[in-house]
Amino acid sequence: MIILFDLDGTLIDSTEAILESFENSFHVHNFTPVKKEQITPLIGYPLDYMYTNLGVPEAKVWDFVATYKEHYRKISTQKTLLLANAAEAVLKASEFATLGIVTTKTGEYSQILMEHFGLMQHFKVLIGREHVTLPKPDAQPILKALEALDVENKEIWMIGDTKLDLIAAQNAGVNSIGVLSGYDSHETLKMYTNVILGDALEAVSFLRDRKLSHN
Repeated sequence: MIILFDLDGTLIDSTEAILESFENSFHVHNFTPVKKEQITPLIGYPLDYMYTNLGVPEAKVWDFVATYKEHYRKISTQKTLLLANAAEAVLKASEFATLGIVTTKTGEYSQILMEHFGLMQHFKVLIGREHVTLPKPDAQPILKALEALDVENKEIWMIGDTKLDLIAAQNAGVNSIGVLSGYDSHETLKMYTNVILGDALEAVSFLRDRKLSHN
């Protein structure tokens, strides 16, 4: 079995770091700050998409993205938490499956974070924003991850907290589990998958039981 995990809202909570980095970028570029409630629903999308949807002119979007990344890099490890049960989920999953990370975060920062939490060694592949042309919900990030793994005769599952993860799974032709530990509601998730659980550990337990029942 192969299990691919999203990061934000699935294994980690970096909301504080994300919001602070947005706030800093608006300040640096003398742009009217936006409310946190406007930013949070966009978490999971690429940064350029987020800034465009927050009203930043297209010509300036990449300047904002660069400023965001510079600040985020400095604060990410201090202002990011592992979600409850996330470490247990990864450890349990590593006992019976090959693991990967598929995220829209910058892969470089994602790796630093997972090393910071002592979990990176359990993952065989990490695909971040800079590794693909088309991010989730496109299939490309998942397919790119699978290129690095032995997929023959293996069930493949994507675990994520937003519709972007689940749509990407659909587009890539793999199974998906929605988790309620992050940013999308049960109502939204149920439109894209028929397996919705509380968090990553519940999802991993579901998959372990599934594997045992099929052996």
